[in-house]
Amino acid sequence: MPRKDIYIYKTPYKMRLYIERKPVKVNPDTKRVIARFFFNGEARALEVIRKVLEFSDDKVFSLISPILQEYSKRHRNITKILNRHCKKLKKQFLTLGTDYEDLEPYTRLLIGAYFTHEYSIESAAFFNPSIVDDPDQTDLVEGEKRVIISFRAVGEGHISSIVFRRALIDAKNNIQVLPVGNYVDEAEVVKNAIYIKKLFLKKAAYAQIDPAVLEEIESKLDERFEYTSLSNIIKDSKTLYKDNHERLIEYDKVLWLSDTYHTISFSKDTDISDRVIFPISEFERKGIEDARFVKFIREDGKAVYYATYTAFDGSLIIPKLVQTEDFYEFKVIPLYGDGAQNKNLALFPRKIKGKYVMMSRIDGWNNYLMFSDKVNIWENPILLKQPRYDWELVQIGNCGSPIETEKGWLVITHGVGPMRRYCIGVVLLDLEDPCKEIGHLKEPLIIPNNDEREGYVPNVVYSCGSIISNGELIIPYGLSDYSSSFATVNLDLLLKKLLENNED
Repeated sequence: MPRKDIYIYKTPYKMRLYIERKPVKVNPDTKRVIARFFFNGEARALEVIRKVLEFSDDKVFSLISPILQEYSKRHRNITKILNRHCKKLKKQFLTLGTDYEDLEPYTRLLIGAYFTHEYSIESAAFFNPSIVDDPDQTDLVEGEKRVIISFRAVGEGHISSIVFRRALIDAKNNIQVLPVGNYVDEAEVVKNAIYIKKLFLKKAAYAQIDPAVLEEIESKLDERFEYTSLSNIIKDSKTLYKDNHERLIEYDKVLWLSDTYHTISFSKDTDISDRVIFPISEFERKGIEDARFVKFIREDGKAVYYATYTAFDGSLIIPKLVQTEDFYEFKVIPLYGDGAQNKNLALFPRKIKGKYVMMSRIDGWNNYLMFSDKVNIWENPILLKQPRYDWELVQIGNCGSPIETEKGWLVITHGVGPMRRYCIGVVLLDLEDPCKEIGHLKEPLIIPNNDEREGYVPNVVYSCGSIISNGELIIPYGLSDYSSSFATVNLDLLLKKLLENNED
């Protein structure tokens, strides 16, 4: 039987609010691996390639044949992956006086295998879920809902990626997380962005790229430019400054930043659980953190899915925006402006008075609101809420996009208190003026219990997006950054309790 936890106010005569923790856990699966490009230095790469090129055809076949047999069971199209990784070595082939196009097919595959390694995307942690309606709601009975849940998965080296599961919610809000597929696929990357010079250079300044380099590049770029144009300019500039190592690094940073604009696409024969959004650009090489997905309703009534996430390169944080309609193709762009700083950006699910609205936490401490005519440009953040209670004094933030109810915008929050314990709270904002708080809980809604406090990061419950179904709020949440589960609360009772506290 599902267990019910009781959330009680300190004033004993007030109504109690019941929180039901669902007996469902989504755990990391170390068997879920992707085949990644492996490059261990120029000198070693050249030596490996040289030795393989000396192998006879029979030896090449004897080595690659068992590899293909074994790894075809672990990857959807291992030959395509190995060929792609071999092709990345064209520069090294030229150095050795070999034309890539002249290589025999099995030689390409074997060289590709030497430059490939498996990476277990969920081996370290699996947490911070976000939940949205599945675009496909066909063949369901009344009261059922099909949903897509995103997670932050962490593997070797603390590198985070975005992974997905599909789940079915029945009329009683029982949750069935569907089995995962047999393979995991990285996306194909398509660099087809058109850049606006002014915005691109502004983001480059935020990324702390040398102003002298930016001034030089600005003088050579058109007001709108493509990746190829920028790449050619950088190539020419690096030739001029080939002896200036520090400046060469700055040129590379400009190219890395341009890689933060891209479109990625997955094969149509993949299950949602097969698709992983892994760090692609240099500016996110240390991870993609805490995607907050939201089903956004446009003014014409059509739906599009957005997600904000944090790209991390080990020192810099760059907030980014993902857009998709079908979860097969994703357009990725960075977010601009003084308000698009730090973590915890969460987009409202529709415009308010003709403006996009975003929650943020630019100072790492307090909650802010922003309004914009463009979904990727955010200026003039407005302070919304500061830590108020003992359980949230260290910092507060959102736990995903606000949810619209007839009483107001329901905002799931997190607060950090003593012993760096993370708890989940709730506030209510006015529908027409979300800068106005009209209700809040004085105590946490969810506190890590004894079964939830041990993990990758102890004493943490955290969510990146909730959903309403059959009169209840469903909150998927991470358990101390190791696995994830679900909790539900009656929506009417929650709203009533929130509105009881609209005067203090």
